[in-house]
Amino acid sequence: MLTTYTVENGHLAMREGVREPEALRKAVWVDLMQPSRDEEAAVQDALHVEIPTREEMQEIESSSRLYREGDTLVLTANFLYGVETGEFSSTPISFVLTGNSLVTVRYATPKAFPVFAARCAKSPGLLTGGDAVMLHLFEQIVDRLADILERIGADMDRASQGAFRRGKPGEVTLGERDLKEALLTLGQVGEVTTRASETLLGLNRILTFVGAEKAMAIRKENQGAIKTLVRDVRSLVEHANFLNNKATFLLDAVLGIINVEQTNIIKTFTVVSVALMPPTLIASIYGMNFAHMPELNSTFGYPIALALMIASAVVPVWYFKRKGWL
Repeated sequence: MLTTYTVENGHLAMREGVREPEALRKAVWVDLMQPSRDEEAAVQDALHVEIPTREEMQEIESSSRLYREGDTLVLTANFLYGVETGEFSSTPISFVLTGNSLVTVRYATPKAFPVFAARCAKSPGLLTGGDAVMLHLFEQIVDRLADILERIGADMDRASQGAFRRGKPGEVTLGERDLKEALLTLGQVGEVTTRASETLLGLNRILTFVGAEKAMAIRKENQGAIKTLVRDVRSLVEHANFLNNKATFLLDAVLGIINVEQTNIIKTFTVVSVALMPPTLIASIYGMNFAHMPELNSTFGYPIALALMIASAVVPVWYFKRKGWL
């Protein structure tokens, strides 16, 4: 789908499916969402730029993601999307900055894009040029990532409180459901923070490249925004790393609690087995079919045997408690 954004008489004009060369040249922002070959060809012919293919966008080497062709900058990075629905992933998005126009090529929709389009409808002054659109779009992406990291931090705090809930001193009160919920939350937190860090790393590379080419690509009044974006991105990278480390610590703590509970279960079975071994031995002895066993003719033989079995079970348990093993 091809969407153009143009400012006409102080108002935003957003049109879909426009392929006339003159209309494409007037557009400040051309957004290609899962473009067809015809749409790519129309934009290339009108703006005289090379639109990267999906295969080219997925290349990982920097020379294929960040490069300059004449007066055109082609910038590609992976961006996080789908966090709101829980079906999150990363998608490569290309920004082609040429003259006074910005062309974006994408195959998924991070929430920052529709939010920025809605902002442009209210404030058409954001569309003063292709460089302004790109930098404002980056600002929206950074704001969105900050919101995601804040929410992830809150989820992690809830998981932390659930992982360290205690009843009596020294008694962990986590159940199987609590442990499973904590593990799933921490797993999701780790995945989101990793993909957010990937997005921030890509943005940092783009801003570093644009900063080196700003004399050619960015107008003087917009160059100050690059420094602000770099500062914001670096602070979010540090925060994402902090959340990642915290998630790793909490995951280790939850796994430690699981190991402690499993150890307690195994210890209980071990104590029961040890406590039942002496009574089993006594019962085995008196179950033998020998002709000469004095206790068999004794009036108190049966209760004495029962007493011995009970005592042989109680004594090991008492000894274990005295040693602090129970």
